[in-house]
Amino acid sequence: MSFALSGIRFPAAVRGTGLAARSGANGDRRSGVDLSLMLLRKETFKPRSIFGGSSIDCLSSSVTVAASGKVLIPGGQSDGLSSSADSVADEQASDDLQEEPVDTVEVMYEGSMKEGGKESVTSQAKNSVEVVEEKPRSIPPPGNGQRIYDIDPLLRGHHAHLDYRYSQYRKMRALIDQNEGGLELFSRGYENFGFHRSADGIVYREWAPGAKAAALIGDFNNWNPNADVMTRNEFGVWEIFLPNNADGSPPIPHGSRVKIHMDTPSGVKDSIPAWIKFSVQAPGEIPYNGIYYDPPEEEKYVFQHPQPKAPKSLRIYESHVGMSSPEPKINTYASFRDDVLPRIKKLGYNAVQIMAIQEHSYYASFGYHVTNFFAPSSRFGTPDDLKSLIDKAHELGLLVLMDIVHSHASNNVLDGLNQFDGTDTHYFHAGSRGYHWMWDSRLFNYGSWEVVRFLLSNARWWLEEYKFDGFRFDGVTSMMYTHHGLQVSFTGNYNEYFGFATDVDAVVYLMLVNDLIHGLFPEAVIIGEDVSGMPTFCLPVQDGGVGFDYRLHMAVPDKWIELLQLKDEDWKMGDIVHTLINRRWSEKCVAYAESHDQALVGDKTIAFWLMDKDMYDFMALDRPSTPRIDRGIALHKMIRLITMGLGGEGYLNFMGNEFGHPEWIDFPRGVQHLPSGKVIPGNNYSFDKCRRRFDLGDADYLRYRGMQEFDRAMQHLEEKYGFMTSEHQYISRKDEGDRIIIFERGDLVFVFNFHWSNSYFDYRVGCLKPGKYKVVLDSDDKLFGGFGRIDHNADYFSSEGTYDNRPRSFSVYAPSRTAVVYALSED
Repeated sequence: MSFALSGIRFPAAVRGTGLAARSGANGDRRSGVDLSLMLLRKETFKPRSIFGGSSIDCLSSSVTVAASGKVLIPGGQSDGLSSSADSVADEQASDDLQEEPVDTVEVMYEGSMKEGGKESVTSQAKNSVEVVEEKPRSIPPPGNGQRIYDIDPLLRGHHAHLDYRYSQYRKMRALIDQNEGGLELFSRGYENFGFHRSADGIVYREWAPGAKAAALIGDFNNWNPNADVMTRNEFGVWEIFLPNNADGSPPIPHGSRVKIHMDTPSGVKDSIPAWIKFSVQAPGEIPYNGIYYDPPEEEKYVFQHPQPKAPKSLRIYESHVGMSSPEPKINTYASFRDDVLPRIKKLGYNAVQIMAIQEHSYYASFGYHVTNFFAPSSRFGTPDDLKSLIDKAHELGLLVLMDIVHSHASNNVLDGLNQFDGTDTHYFHAGSRGYHWMWDSRLFNYGSWEVVRFLLSNARWWLEEYKFDGFRFDGVTSMMYTHHGLQVSFTGNYNEYFGFATDVDAVVYLMLVNDLIHGLFPEAVIIGEDVSGMPTFCLPVQDGGVGFDYRLHMAVPDKWIELLQLKDEDWKMGDIVHTLINRRWSEKCVAYAESHDQALVGDKTIAFWLMDKDMYDFMALDRPSTPRIDRGIALHKMIRLITMGLGGEGYLNFMGNEFGHPEWIDFPRGVQHLPSGKVIPGNNYSFDKCRRRFDLGDADYLRYRGMQEFDRAMQHLEEKYGFMTSEHQYISRKDEGDRIIIFERGDLVFVFNFHWSNSYFDYRVGCLKPGKYKVVLDSDDKLFGGFGRIDHNADYFSSEGTYDNRPRSFSVYAPSRTAVVYALSED
């Protein structure tokens, strides 16, 4: 018996006798160290060369031990170091940060990386994959971390915390150099763990220190737990080498299902390998199975197109492959490649951000309860199908960003990392500290050496293997604070960011992963989802920052939700402007008007807030409109344009929201019985609302088309003028009586009239440059579902004389609920 998935035929699992029944809890959405504790101990991490004494040579220089020749103490907790490592790290980190001898540190880093690289080649030559020469990559050494005080002098009042944070980062870099051959080699964990085929056979390694015994089981050995017993080294790494078959064929066929069978403190269990590259849920089965994915060379996808360079202005189309079809089904990577990517390109976006890539056994988690961190979701196709999608995007000139989840993991014991080796503390913090009560998920212990290796390697894997162009890191606020941002209102007081509630281990991990990505993939774009507004979040690590390129400007959609619950008369122009521009100088933001969470059942998109049920009956052009529809379409366009115009240096839209998608997202689900006794009705596992009706936005007989055309024009306007990244921004008018907002961004002048009924003739608009101005975007254009009240052939000549603190001005007609953008005429 077998089953097929996107062109691959997998043998069905044949269960051997004597296997204990597997049990686990499915828990699926959506850490930290108390600074007071960190100040009391000497070190945060316990580094170890965990491959020492292995019968099969390692695939990287992780076998290299400390310079003293001593093997570091095994164990996964973050309580201390061996004496030799401790003294070296303390000596390196105790340097005065203001007077750091950078040249000395640089030599130390270069030397250890070269030695580690040489060791890696030697160890690979024996029983490993073929060594491939690649272009040398460089991760710069730490700086002194002091420039943040020049950028923001207010930070000096918290220098003790920030200097301590940076010293912890420097210690980690030094320890990784000393014990792992450098950050570049440390982040190649996927070359050591998991499955690796050589000319002689396959080696499989797994870190599971809590297990008492382990065996590799799967289709290849009829799931016999006694057939291929693994051996354990002193650091809890289990290993087995399977020689090739007599005919020279691999001992595990491509597409075979595999698991690791372990005797653990919690009982006997079968787990999907933690570093598995693919996992699949067979039809009719509840648990997933790891898949040994190693297609023949002639079947592997080969990238054809170079990765595009990061654009100066980032315009992101956020998407979910599974729900990207107009049909009620789970869409595929191939269909997204062929049908959705050209749409994104045509709309004028230059980047696509894809959600739910990492495998997640619970579809309705939106991809945020990850079970298999190195495996692309099998629901949508194979790993090679995903590579083909990314390659096509690159051909179209689109960046492909991945929504990566390192903030937490699925609570699922059966398919994921939770209690992988039978202990509560394997990858996560123990007890309540390791559990996110709101998201029902597990929280990583960023103070564990092997957790850091796992997560750094995971980030690199997606960039290296799949050619992703960067990440949007999910849930970073939850990572950076021990309270996870729950029931906390951040006011901007610096004490909220730099105190005992800060998880320094987690922040150091973020510094390391940003260091790694920027060093090895300098064109990569890294965005962090942070609601707290952490200062230094988007400043370089070498300067003392956390190292992200952009922060998601999460206050903006919250403000629009707040306003949409009020009457128009209660909207404050100054309040809108303040929210949009309230971001830290020199730290870039990605602005967005609404989040993907608002599209979920139980919440409301902007379009639904504005038009409600009228969207179902009055969007056809051959029927009369209603005041609610007219207002909704007008404000939908204005909200999006002013968000792009003032909100940040990048812009993001969730798929379908560009045309005001009328339906919410309701994942297929059954009835839920809560412990409290409450019963939540299901939807009979329907896919009807788990899709995107692109046909509505394309229909020339529906009003959705005008909203989509406006969004397209907005993207192309930014492409032409690059106003989001212009250094010139001046807000000349916030008139609460007239409900007018006027500002300059780059070479453009934006005029917004939010008044519900008043239109203004000969309305004077201040400007910087002299000359003839023309309309370059008009939300009232009939093409965009407006009333066509603006004459696009009119010329607007500036006149000298100060107006609204501008040296010049020109007069315009400003219709109610209309946004118009003016530019100097080129003729």
